Amino acid sequence: MPNTNSSGDDEFNRVNRGSERSLEKRMFEDIGEKIIEFILFCCGSVSVLTTFAIIFTIFQVSFEFFQKVSLADFFLDSKWTPLFANKHFGIGPLISGTVLTTVIALSVAIPLGLSAAIYLSEYASPKLAAILRPAVELLAGVPTVVYGYFALLFVTPVLRQFLPLETFNALSAGLMMGVMITPTVGSISLDAIQSVPRSLREGAYAIGVTKLETIFKVVLPAALSGILASIILGISRAVGETMTVLIAAGQEPKLTVNALESVSTMTSYMAEIAGGDSPRDGLNYRTLYAVGAVLFLMTLTLNIASYWLASRSNEKYE
Repeated sequence: MPNTNSSGDDEFNRVNRGSERSLEKRMFEDIGEKIIEFILFCCGSVSVLTTFAIIFTIFQVSFEFFQKVSLADFFLDSKWTPLFANKHFGIGPLISGTVLTTVIALSVAIPLGLSAAIYLSEYASPKLAAILRPAVELLAGVPTVVYGYFALLFVTPVLRQFLPLETFNALSAGLMMGVMITPTVGSISLDAIQSVPRSLREGAYAIGVTKLETIFKVVLPAALSGILASIILGISRAVGETMTVLIAAGQEPKLTVNALESVSTMTSYMAEIAGGDSPRDGLNYRTLYAVGAVLFLMTLTLNIASYWLASRSNEKYE
């Protein structure tokens, strides 16, 4: 008779060894997953730690600056001449220059970007939209220094045939910034418009509403949160732009709303100081961080508002 006990033991041993190998395999997989998770955590932490390091550095030096310059002088003085013998530290002219160029840029980017988004979403064929959208977004890949020199060497001479522009002026810089941020406004607005359910459009068509009325009375109101988020992101991009305004708008801080004159923005002044000969421990150099702190708070506020509006655009339609 066959030895059933021996065959049973062999089968048991094979099953036992298989279970051990399976257990070892799971252990190695768990260890590998934990290692990968740790590596990904470290990679994700780099951006957070970098942000906190930047904030700490900016506000640490800014605190040293405000120990010598009062907040009242900084925000209420109408002159900005930290590099002159008669020093004034009023940031108003830099803020006004930044706001002026940003408003001009938005007056270009909003109609162009929103019109492009409406056309690509509602009128263009899928094949044409697949070609035009990357072509529009290529504008975002052009170096900003190219926009600056184009504004200075082409746009300004053309406009001076019709307007009494200074060589460096806010108008040319703002117009080119508008072209530069058009892809930002257009791309995000397009995503917001395309996220509106087709049923809303079909319901409007069913009651006899024309396509144009459907776009302006149904689609755009439904996508308003996303469109506003795109505009705010465009504002953030314009406020933080450096090279275009540094080259085309000049470096003359003025408290003015005249776009025909030369102005200086916060970013252009920071570039001027960072590339200049100001001593690193001097008060002039600390103005770089004070202006940077104001710019950081402005862009942070805009980005928070954009994130809040973008989260609202994720509304689910029943």
